[in-house]
Amino acid sequence: MESCRDYIIADNRIRVYGPKADIAAAGVKSFEPFAADYDASKKPIVEIYTGQKIRAGELESNSLTEFDFEEGQARCRFGRTETHYTFSIENEISQPLHLIYERATDNAYCNVGFDSEYNPSFLRFGMWFAIGLAASKHHTAAIHSSVIVANNEAIMFLGESGTGKSTHTRLWRENIEGATLLNDDSPFLRIMEGKAIVYGSPWSGKTPCYKSESYPLRAIVRLSQAPHNAIRRLRGAQAIGALLPSMPPAFAFDEELEERMIDILSATMTDVALYHLECLPNSEAAHLSYNTVFGL
Repeated sequence: MESCRDYIIADNRIRVYGPKADIAAAGVKSFEPFAADYDASKKPIVEIYTGQKIRAGELESNSLTEFDFEEGQARCRFGRTETHYTFSIENEISQPLHLIYERATDNAYCNVGFDSEYNPSFLRFGMWFAIGLAASKHHTAAIHSSVIVANNEAIMFLGESGTGKSTHTRLWRENIEGATLLNDDSPFLRIMEGKAIVYGSPWSGKTPCYKSESYPLRAIVRLSQAPHNAIRRLRGAQAIGALLPSMPPAFAFDEELEERMIDILSATMTDVALYHLECLPNSEAAHLSYNTVFGL
């Protein structure tokens, strides 16, 4: 018996259906705040079928890139043909996940086992990848960042893993009145009518913060550790260099997807300011970035 689950992420409808939809939903608890009533009249940007729709040979494609998936201790393969993208997650322990994304229709089909070797992290990451592919058509991208909301606007903090994004957003919550966390790993940035909007998502790293909320983007701040606190505005190539590395890295290996990321980046730079904050992990750094972003 088949069942169906709808979710709204970054104002885009995602549909998970098929004989294993209930089991899939149990493995993605972080999606619950984004659940929506099923509406047959509304076409989702991604349909994920939890059965065995992928036929032999369909995964054959020109390889774009391979990379490690650390959470699942697995290897990912991303490829493309004239009609679709392919994506696989495999290791020697769990049932593999295979994904076909049809470029013309936005349909994504997952093959994943749901027996004792089922790995929910494969499904969560596979859905993130599928949504990223489809949402890019709608001026939307996942951004590796930690996002604070203050004065009803979002501030996005970027940086490589370990540079202190989570620490800095914690300092905002501790020192800036009314500051709250929207997402701590992979919020979505969407351009709507020339304006940058930030959305919470079901992916928030090690911090369980899954909020179905959205806010206008006030600014983007790239962090780096330093023995002092200093902040400066970035423009042109420096601004591009600050934001682009935080977009899905696998998309840089496909010309069409990379162009979509550049379009989103360009529109974002037109709408909001980008900064570089060199900082210590202290309250003064939080106040400096807050006062600069809000012109105080």
